[in-house]
This record gives sequence, structure tokens and C-alpha cells, in this order.
Amino acid sequence: MSVALFQTTRAARTNAIVDQVVANHVRSLLAAQLVDFVSSDQHTVKPWFDGKIDFAPEVRDLSANGFPLVGGRLDYLDGKTVAALVYQRNKHPINLFIAPAPTNRSTPRR
Repeated sequence: MSVALFQTTRAARTNAIVDQVVANHVRSLLAAQLVDFVSSDQHTVKPWFDGKIDFAPEVRDLSANGFPLVGGRLDYLDGKTVAALVYQRNKHPINLFIAPAPTNRSTPRR
């Protein structure tokens, strides 16, 4: 059994996003390679995303809690390229999808 997690600064807007997260997680399990960049060092994984996406994902070391970092990859969610961090728990991969919070465009410009 594997688990897919995603992190945003706001709650998911629709069930379509949740469906995409589940589909991306399942697709990652079918791939020959789960990550694009293999490393258990958060200070190595975070800079790997520089220039590949337009935000800096927070990469945490969760190994003390039983979730060692495996690496990272780029993924596509809700029409945008996002960071996918891969952790492991008892040999099961856990995908953590990170995207910036959507901007509020309803505020009038001055």
C-alpha cells in the first residue's frame, strides 16, 4: 500500500485536483524510475529544483520520524509544473506534491 500526500497553503479547490494527485501517484508507481533526482539529503534535493520550477519547495528531513527522503522529481498538477518529493515508509513510497498557493486575481489593480 502506498500513500499520496500533497501540500498547498490552501485547501484543494475541487475534487479534480485530488483525482489528479491520485493519478500522478499511481503513475509514479508504474514508472521504472520513481524520482528524477536521487538523494536523501534535503540540502541537495532543494537546489535541484532551482530553474526547473518558479518557486522554492520546502524540503524537510523526516527521517527521524520514520520517513526518509528518497529524492525528488517534477510532476504536473492542475495545469502547472510542481515539485514531487518522494519519501519512504517501510519500503512504501510516499509522494508529497508541492505547489505554490494560487494568487487571488479578484483584487482590482491600482
